[in-house]
Amino acid sequence: MTTLDGARVEVVRSYLLSAAEEMRATLIRTSFNPVIYEVHDFGLSLYDARMRPVAEATGLTSFLGANDYSLRKGVEYVGVENLHQGDVVLLNYPYWNAAHASDATLFAPVFDGDDLIGFLCIRAHWMDLGAKDPGYVLDSTDMHQEGMIFPGTKVVSRGEPVHDIHELLRFNSRMPDAILGDLHAQIAAIRTGERRLLEIYTKFGRPTVLAAIEQIIADGEARTRAALAALPQGSWTAEDYLDDDGISDEPVKMRVTVTIADGTFLVDFAGSSPATRGPINMPFGATEAICKVILKSLTSPDEPSNAGTVAPLEVRAEPGTLFHAIYPQPTFTLWTGIVAFELILKALAQGMPERLPASSGGDVPGFMMVGIHPDTGAMFAVSNNDLVGWGGTAEHDGTDAATHVSGSTGRGTPIEVMEARTGMFMERVEIRTDSGGAGRHRGGAGLRRDIRFVTPGEFLMVIKKTKTRPWALAGGLRPEANQIIAFPGTDREERISTKRLAVVPGDRVTLLTAGGGGHGSPADRDPAAVRRDVAEGYVSRDAARDVYGVSLDD
Repeated sequence: MTTLDGARVEVVRSYLLSAAEEMRATLIRTSFNPVIYEVHDFGLSLYDARMRPVAEATGLTSFLGANDYSLRKGVEYVGVENLHQGDVVLLNYPYWNAAHASDATLFAPVFDGDDLIGFLCIRAHWMDLGAKDPGYVLDSTDMHQEGMIFPGTKVVSRGEPVHDIHELLRFNSRMPDAILGDLHAQIAAIRTGERRLLEIYTKFGRPTVLAAIEQIIADGEARTRAALAALPQGSWTAEDYLDDDGISDEPVKMRVTVTIADGTFLVDFAGSSPATRGPINMPFGATEAICKVILKSLTSPDEPSNAGTVAPLEVRAEPGTLFHAIYPQPTFTLWTGIVAFELILKALAQGMPERLPASSGGDVPGFMMVGIHPDTGAMFAVSNNDLVGWGGTAEHDGTDAATHVSGSTGRGTPIEVMEARTGMFMERVEIRTDSGGAGRHRGGAGLRRDIRFVTPGEFLMVIKKTKTRPWALAGGLRPEANQIIAFPGTDREERISTKRLAVVPGDRVTLLTAGGGGHGSPADRDPAAVRRDVAEGYVSRDAARDVYGVSLDD
């Protein structure tokens, strides 16, 4: 094997990362669905011939980790010997795809002549694949209610579209133009990646590229293991509860034990609930993916990901439990993984409270409207993942009204898009005073969003943490939980979490998203910071006096 100097390795790495970023740009510019081009609900990864990740582009971090699992399962099902130049394969079987059925993964082999040199993998959210309900499926009880399933099906064979599969998609979707448009956007991004990867091999030569990949992965593993060894060693356990499973109102227990020892980062979900009747169960690949994000954030947050950066990870979850769904257990509302992200941090914070933040708002308040657009007569389904406050840290306050910490570079859907493409009108979107948990460093603030409906349709709310509050650290205070109020100020007013509501013009919904937990005692907060918070509307005069002990009358 050729040995390269560090400079040459970094040049090859940069070319590989640039190829992934160009794939990302192609996807964003050609997709039909705002959840892709606005929210960035996708993940793109580039692999070597051994299916080891070597480069990726920014997207949802949990999607990127899940791609690794999906590619292995998809190639195993199709058979590498049955993959040919120009093929593109569709996979959305939840237990192999590490996601729910609406997250469509496309992967493709890349050949240099007759030699397989790598794979490309892109997953993105499609708005409708013929599930029992349009939009999100909130109360499915088995996989077959959640949409059409493709276990590893060629949508392009040897460079030619497979017409029958495209027509199957067209005639089984309520939004065929959107999903076929997004299918072709993903294919376009794959073709971009193929061209760029072949150019890299041509420019540097195969021996150089292969040697660089080996050194990139070895370096990633060495850096990760060194950082892991520098962390506190030990074992920590935490518990939390999801609101419900979408069928019953009973809370659902989550439990995790995280162990850092002997060069391994072990995450064990023993003690969590058995698989539930409703669709909150996690495919094991999705569980593994959130653990990858945590490990990466602790050990190499500023370095590009590759197979080496997650090499020390071991994840355990018994088949048939909440964190390891098996056929035909339903998996559609995967908000379990968002709350579990915080659960893992809660466990780790026992061993390193000065390194980690307190809990963010604890969940992603996701909502969607489904209906018929009055101008076009076409069905719409547009979603938004609302903003929450981040937890305070030992060094600074939490960020106000931001994408949940599990969402990486994911974004909210712009108000202009929601109002133009749905029957929702945003009457108010503002920072909530006193919503962040108090502390020496306070939690970031959450939002208030008031929605008025101007056309009939259905409003879907997905959130799994409204009954319990986010956690604080080191003597900080916990914020109030997320609150969703349907039909406020009427005789139909109710507090909801995950629910599908029929709405008509004039109906309203109010979202009160949670702030982050506080870090450190509020009594230790700098009085000048409290006065600034009051002046800027983050903290009320009453809270300044009663919680922080700072009088503004002095």
